[in-house]
Amino acid sequence: PSVRIKSLQVLSGADQADQEIVKQMAAHDVVITQDIPLAAQVIEKGGVAIHPRGEVFTTANIKARLHLRDYMDTLRGAGVQTGGPKPLNERDKREFSSALDQTIQRQIRVTKTS
Repeated sequence: PSVRIKSLQVLSGADQADQEIVKQMAAHDVVITQDIPLAAQVIEKGGVAIHPRGEVFTTANIKARLHLRDYMDTLRGAGVQTGGPKPLNERDKREFSSALDQTIQRQIRVTKTS
């Protein structure tokens, strides 16, 4: 239990959970996701999106990530075996931990000055 974390059940269907996350979030909220379209929506709404491997999605890199995602989706649709993501390793966990800590500290500073 935490005052900062909540669980919510949404209707079944494509992107229902993503839509609810974006609907409920506010500017400066931090969302952890490997879903690139969700990350783009979070950024558009003024939030911060972090990949579980530690990449912080930004306005500077999200369009390229969306294009790459769409390209890979096209390849998969054409029957090309693209493979899945590699398992998380210790370095990934450290990178995520560091990115999350830096983001939280930055968000604390931003919200104090707002």
